[in-house]
Amino acid sequence: MTLDFDLRMRSQALANALAKAAMPGVVDLVPGMRSLQVRVDGDRATLESILGLVRELEPTLPPTADLAVPSRIVHLPLSWDDPATREAIARYMRVVRDDAPWCPWNIEFIRRINGLASVDDVQRIVFDASYLVLGLGDVYLGAPVAVPIDPRHRLVTTKYNPARTWTPENAVGIGGAYLCIYGMEGPGGYQFVGRTVPVWSRYGLGRHFSREVPWLLRHFDQIRWFPVDADDLLDRRADARAGRLELDISDTTFRLADHRAFRAEHAASIAAFEGSRDAAYAEERAAWELRGEFTRDHDAAVAPTGNGHGNGRTPVIDLPPGASVLASPLAGAVARVHRRARDDVKAGEPVVTIEAMKMEHHVPAPRDARVDRVVCREGEVVGTGAPLAVLVPHG
Repeated sequence: MTLDFDLRMRSQALANALAKAAMPGVVDLVPGMRSLQVRVDGDRATLESILGLVRELEPTLPPTADLAVPSRIVHLPLSWDDPATREAIARYMRVVRDDAPWCPWNIEFIRRINGLASVDDVQRIVFDASYLVLGLGDVYLGAPVAVPIDPRHRLVTTKYNPARTWTPENAVGIGGAYLCIYGMEGPGGYQFVGRTVPVWSRYGLGRHFSREVPWLLRHFDQIRWFPVDADDLLDRRADARAGRLELDISDTTFRLADHRAFRAEHAASIAAFEGSRDAAYAEERAAWELRGEFTRDHDAAVAPTGNGHGNGRTPVIDLPPGASVLASPLAGAVARVHRRARDDVKAGEPVVTIEAMKMEHHVPAPRDARVDRVVCREGEVVGTGAPLAVLVPHG
């Protein structure tokens, strides 16, 4: 389980050879970091026949040192430490855990675990780096898995544990040695550095997308960031949704021989950077062990507690005539209370949102009603069946 450009290039070369062979029954080819997924139509080919072709083609591939692939340099805007990512961290601290080593600021955590002197060093490295896209579709919608070409730019982090239940669309984060752009809102665990423009166009709008290829990036693209402020990014995001996104993209070639020569030329400084980084990472993990991070009961963080909701007993609630209790359908954390006492609510409208299993679950009113009172609070962990609110009929 190592990050090896040689393996990635060979998986691409094998994918190219299989595509050129055009064997009936091969439906799709998905090269990965150190693997190649071949999707087969079982009515047109057998796995044995495909494996036979793979074994036949592999020895015919060019020598690894000679491998080269088309590449593009894609300049993307990055709103550093964007307010949307700050909101995601705050929400995580409010409803998941507030004692995580990466809280309250992911960038400070990245600085510490990589042994850098200041957060300015984190920012400098991210903007100096050229991130090579080694994979696409990391979890969803054209999300790239990208790694700095220069090993001295390879910041390394752990992921959130437990994961976030909400990540803003197009947040940019680092997990392990990989950088990712989130293609859509959803759960996630990469450490935030900022936010960028959409990498997926639902309707294929604009010159960088099409209906046939609605994703922006390609394998072996080189992402280079330039800074924009949060308001500027919002304008650019609006332009992207309207099909007016304009990006600076130029063609080039990524040659493995050139990369090997670069690594050899800068071997001493690369080794010094990696040694310092790895020592800081080990020191951080040792500190976690002393604090019990590896033995803490993560399930306890989301186990029902408080107000008798999670102790196996249902709290006693005095109900007005005709009233009913809105109960939680699952165990989780109260992410948001949408209605307050004396608010009217229509059937199907959310009264409370529960976060659990990396998802947000709206708890709706079963009928038109008025909220008599709310018996939970944001950030509270509740159990299945726990009362959330009391509803009374109108009038």
